[in-house]
Amino acid sequence: MAYAVIHSEVEFQGKAFGVRRDDVLRPDGRTMRVEVVEHPGAIALVPVDEAGRIWFVRQYRHAAGQTLIELPAGTLNAGEDPLACARRECREEIGMAPGRLIRLGEFFMAPGYSSELITMFLATELAPDPLAPDEDEDLQVERLTLDQADVLIASGELRDSKSLAGLYLWSAYQARTGPPA
Repeated sequence: MAYAVIHSEVEFQGKAFGVRRDDVLRPDGRTMRVEVVEHPGAIALVPVDEAGRIWFVRQYRHAAGQTLIELPAGTLNAGEDPLACARRECREEIGMAPGRLIRLGEFFMAPGYSSELITMFLATELAPDPLAPDEDEDLQVERLTLDQADVLIASGELRDSKSLAGLYLWSAYQARTGPPA
């Protein structure tokens, strides 16, 4: 017997996510109540230019109560393909169109309570082609070497989980394929 939802109820629906409450029948016959943050999914990018610099954004994150340095990312629109979202978000967040996008992997942000799945892409062959950022975004673009990013990680300044995961996935990709030519 598998886990089975026996009742589900939407508690809240906002612009970016919803919250539902599920009553779940466990394989041992007991029930449990689970609250789930429903999220449409997102993409994140490791944009790397011809000089090997990684493009980051600094932006205020209200939930964290501070400005964070992060890899560019964005939420999927309803029914949107992650590749199309990656192309759009790269242009919106750093003003560059990727000539090449390589899927590095995907991961759940917080599977204990959220359905958000992030697909991570390596973006290369960057060319200027800006789109207007979302109206609630105030982004500052920074280009860093991997050594500079490592210093920010070690100091605790770079602590955004998707950025840490993205740098790891890029590193693993390079270990398999070798550094870019």
